Amino acid sequence: MLNRYNSQQDWYLGKPSMRAPLEIVNKEDKSQKISFWFATGGAGFCLSRALALKMIPVASGGKFISVGEKIRLPDDVTMGYIIEHVLRKSLTVVDQFHSHLEPLAFLSRDSLHEQISLSYSRYGQDDLNIVKIEGFEYKQDPTRFLSLHCFLFPQFPFCPR
Repeated sequence: MLNRYNSQQDWYLGKPSMRAPLEIVNKEDKSQKISFWFATGGAGFCLSRALALKMIPVASGGKFISVGEKIRLPDDVTMGYIIEHVLRKSLTVVDQFHSHLEPLAFLSRDSLHEQISLSYSRYGQDDLNIVKIEGFEYKQDPTRFLSLHCFLFPQFPFCPR
């Protein structure tokens, strides 16, 4: 997937978990709102080298933490704020990133080999947000990652036949 993007250009690749850009109050001018997209950190995201180098003046040497404290939002949101608001670079949505915030059971078995990242979550005692894939018993593999591994790489000796 990465070979489709030129590392000499500015790329912020990922997938938001929200349907609209996040809107926050500008700390320097409370009458003004700031709107920006951010890639959900739990799904992962990619930055090109060119963009990472442009971030150095505003995010290195503890500045990233300071920005996060200033806007009082988590690290993935801080990343989006710096890239979209400060540097004026846009998020490129890549649908193959998946976090625990989306219903993973809807991913088709046939598309699993195309995905970049997958996750899981547990809501309460019995509610699982997991990829639906056959393989190991649920007790042995509640996250389904072992079963997913064997689906993608069946040649491993520990995979059920």
